[in-house]
Amino acid sequence: MNPLRGVWWCWSPLLALWLVRPAPAQEDIQKTAAALVTPGAERAIHQGLAFLVSRQHRDGSFGSGSYRGNAAICALGGMAFLSTGSTPERGPYGLNVSRCLDYLLGISQQSGFISAPSAASHGPMYGHGFATMFLAECYGMSPRPELRSKLRAAVKLIINTQNKEGGWRYLPRRLDADISVTVCQVMALRAARNCGVFVPRQTIDRAIEYVTRCQNADGGFMYMSQGGESAFARSAAGVVALYSAGVYEGPEIEKGIQYLMRFKPEPGIVRRETYYYYGHYYAVQAMWQAGGEAWRQWYPAIRNELAARQNPDGSWTSPISPEYATAMALIVLQIPNNCVPIFQK
Repeated sequence: MNPLRGVWWCWSPLLALWLVRPAPAQEDIQKTAAALVTPGAERAIHQGLAFLVSRQHRDGSFGSGSYRGNAAICALGGMAFLSTGSTPERGPYGLNVSRCLDYLLGISQQSGFISAPSAASHGPMYGHGFATMFLAECYGMSPRPELRSKLRAAVKLIINTQNKEGGWRYLPRRLDADISVTVCQVMALRAARNCGVFVPRQTIDRAIEYVTRCQNADGGFMYMSQGGESAFARSAAGVVALYSAGVYEGPEIEKGIQYLMRFKPEPGIVRRETYYYYGHYYAVQAMWQAGGEAWRQWYPAIRNELAARQNPDGSWTSPISPEYATAMALIVLQIPNNCVPIFQK
């Protein structure tokens, strides 16, 4: 368990009242994982990991075409391997984790920006956020001397590019902001602070203000604070942004969870969700943190749906790339393992 959980954000007088909650016993978490990760789910995870291993390039990256070398896909692949309990150089997927780490450190620019110019998407701050989070999760488990300096530079870039609203957008500039990019940066900052990297409290306070302004009356979240309808993926991201910022209770969380429960996977119901894997990556985290009946209903439903969606070769399919979809699905399925600090209760 992560001893810093519920501690490091205790700088806001408002949040200080919310952050002290009893941590579940490790044996209870292990029993939960054993009960929920069924033999069928274990097979799906094993096959998915085998596919991901087979698709990792020699330089440690993933992807093909315009997505080859994409920082986000590499970081998510690394997180999928970490979710097994492997760490850099240790465990069944330790070598794969190390190769992901080597690649991301190699594309870290002097400014702190983690991005491969040849694989930059229209929103490279997504990749930077996921990559920074992955570096933070590896910090302390790897002897690489450059890891700390590059992690600190990546965090500094996030802090320095927060816009006046309190959020972030596609590029490392203080322009506009959206809820989707913002959650990536908040999770990266949380992971970094968990491992001892300094993050100013005002950065998080401003992020909380931005995220709460994006919540609609129905409990869902709009894409940008200027207005707009609620939708599943962005709302899951909004709830996780609040959890990552240390907001564990309150009306924003309650309404957000209630809104998300409208989208619980149901047998025979196919929802046309453009950002399916992105949405469920955040939704399962939200339900894991919420616990109780919401979690008991949600995980078996998404577990069964993902098992049904898996391809015979062990992959999952997405317009972005099969490596992206497979990494996301593996993270979702392995959440009950409670192995990765940023995902822990």
